[in-house]
Amino acid sequence: MKTILLKFSGPLQAWGTDSHFEIRHSDSHPSKSAVIGMIAAGLGYRREEEAGLRRLNTLDFAVRVDQPGQMLRDYHTAHKYKENGDFDRTYVTNRYYLQDAVFLAALGSEDEELIRDVKEAVTIPFYPAFLGRRALVPTSDLYLGIKGSDVIHALMEYPWQAASWYQKNHSPRVELYADAGLMPGGSVRIRHDEAVSFSQIVGRKFAPRREARIVLNLAADSGHPDIRGLHIPEHDAFGAIGEN
Repeated sequence: MKTILLKFSGPLQAWGTDSHFEIRHSDSHPSKSAVIGMIAAGLGYRREEEAGLRRLNTLDFAVRVDQPGQMLRDYHTAHKYKENGDFDRTYVTNRYYLQDAVFLAALGSEDEELIRDVKEAVTIPFYPAFLGRRALVPTSDLYLGIKGSDVIHALMEYPWQAASWYQKNHSPRVELYADAGLMPGGSVRIRHDEAVSFSQIVGRKFAPRREARIVLNLAADSGHPDIRGLHIPEHDAFGAIGEN
């Protein structure tokens, strides 16, 4: 098993899975569908590419909330005009963003060719990466490397990525979200978060995805296979030696 780690720490991020024209929500942490979309764009996939999307959906996914940030509401107005050019009405829209948030995302697979493709997508992308919306660019440390372990152990063992000012004022207790099958003892919810299609012709389509959540203390739990009743199989620690 190989896992790629990505750091999302731009000034603003937006990870909505339930948005409409007038209201653009953001969830509290990155969605798997958005991260898969980022990888697909980096590989140069067109929006109608479904076979490649199905391949990317096989990736194990987990995300650690190192710094939750704060929700920001941005007020907008938009004007609508009739076909003859006359003014019709004004729309009032609200768009939500996460500010000052830091997330550590993990994508894993037994398929080493797939992992190499993901690395290429984030290090030399065909289309540029963004954090949920096109204006929100990632920082230069987006790609953190490849680990020789599953996504859960990779996130358990990687150092806390919160800003120094945040670490001084908070304990290293963080939330970890993952595909439900990877953490069978975690609390589970359904999220509309499996990318089926990004097509602008037939419309974007998303299927339900089961997501599990646990809370871990990075100082105490890092490196241990059992967290709050969760049995996570141990991995070979020496398997990571020599990884990039």
